[in-house]
Amino acid sequence: MPQSCTRCASPRTLNLEAAQRVGVVGSTLLGGAIGAWRATAMTGPLAVAVTRFPLAKLPAALMGAVAGGQTGSRIAHSLLKQWLPLGNGTPWLCLSCGQAFRYPYPPLASAH
Repeated sequence: MPQSCTRCASPRTLNLEAAQRVGVVGSTLLGGAIGAWRATAMTGPLAVAVTRFPLAKLPAALMGAVAGGQTGSRIAHSLLKQWLPLGNGTPWLCLSCGQAFRYPYPPLASAH
């Protein structure tokens, strides 16, 4: 459940850990697609390029996808890490005022 902002008490907040995970996965997929496309870019006529995909380019497409995916993942991780506030707890971003804050983890139940 979203926590209310500590500055403006708005309930419109975004969990930055979840946003970071979604951003890294999306960037990995997009980077992989771009890497594969760039590695297999065909310079021949369009009709030949569309009708069949030469299997000789499959290793290049896989290597391009892996390299592009790793690059996309690193970029997204480093950009989103700058938004995370310091400290312990769950990081949140207020969509109303833009403040990034951490809501402390609830205390663990004591063992009897």
